[in-house]
Amino acid sequence: MLVNNWMNREIVTLDAGDSMNQAVKFLRQETVSLLPVLDKGKLVGVVTDRDVKRASASESTSLKAHELSYITDNIKVREIMTRKPITVPWDYAVEEAAELLLKHKISGAPVVGADGGLIGTISQADLFKAIIALTGLEKRGIKFGLVVEDRPGAVKEMEEAIRKYGGRVASIMTSYNDVPAQHRKVHIRMYEIDRKQLARLKEELATQARLLYMVDLREGLREVY
Repeated sequence: MLVNNWMNREIVTLDAGDSMNQAVKFLRQETVSLLPVLDKGKLVGVVTDRDVKRASASESTSLKAHELSYITDNIKVREIMTRKPITVPWDYAVEEAAELLLKHKISGAPVVGADGGLIGTISQADLFKAIIALTGLEKRGIKFGLVVEDRPGAVKEMEEAIRKYGGRVASIMTSYNDVPAQHRKVHIRMYEIDRKQLARLKEELATQARLLYMVDLREGLREVY
């Protein structure tokens, strides 16, 4: 899943010569986490709520409200924006974008196309939506966590067991964190399974792997082994 499929294409931008008050207005009206700043059509920075608060704090000392309003109306966006912003390429995988935001401790970033031009923005909320869709969470099925032997066919055997009891696999995710050598963790989400068959399915899966947990999101049942 690529950033291009999940980014926000309805971009609200500022011009570097706009006033700080204009930035505040857009942040409030559009309920966005960042505003890309353009200068002659080129991306030169971003303005976030943090930038506005930092600038407001530096100007607010002992000023009356009308005086502060006059000053902020004359402060230009170029004076408060974050320059050289972190950008996300349009063809990044969503997990790469999430890693980038986490690394730089930011809530969102402009998305640039193949030519480097601004084509959208991506936020934490957009990435949360992508992850929910990627894992199949919205189907409210059953999820198993298991430690399996890392060999060809091991995951396929578990898929076949799930199908045998009427289930359909929505997503499979694996990792090699905190497992013995020659093993891996597998997280399988399934749906459409007859709950009366669930105990038998667990027994069969337990012969193929070590069960870690089971979560039944439809019934609100959670088991940790």
